Formats: sequence, structure tokens, C-alpha cells
Amino acid sequence: CNNGQQGGRSKKLIRGGDPDSNYAYYCLFKLHMRPTEYIEMTAEERAFIIGAIDIRTEEEEKARREAERKGRKR
Repeated sequence: CNNGQQGGRSKKLIRGGDPDSNYAYYCLFKLHMRPTEYIEMTAEERAFIIGAIDIRTEEEEKARREAERKGRKR
């Protein structure tokens, strides 16, 4: 069985900064979408998902920085 080798390759794709793998990873854990669902989308659907993920992660990062800033003021 090749599962051990394939798992290592997958981790390298995600940690190595492959954008499509990173978005598929986000879809899996945040949107509960199987990676194949993401991969099989049309280019337009994928572009929409990527844009939505980018907006959401930017908003989350902004909120995190704001919370940190408020925490330091105390």
C-alpha cells in the first residue's frame, strides 16, 4: 500500500505553499467540502471560492490583530 508515501507528498504540497492545495485544505476543514468537490468546480466557481476565502481570511486576520491590540491596552 502506498498510503504512507502519498500522505507525505500531500503534506509537502500543503506546507510547500501550493496555492490550489492550500485552498482545497481550507475547503476541507472550514467549509467541510471534499477536495475533489473543489477540484471539480469550474474555473469560475473556483475563482469565487478563492476570492471568498481570501476575504474571510483577511477579515479574520484583521479581527485577530484588533483583539491583540485591545488586549495590550489593558
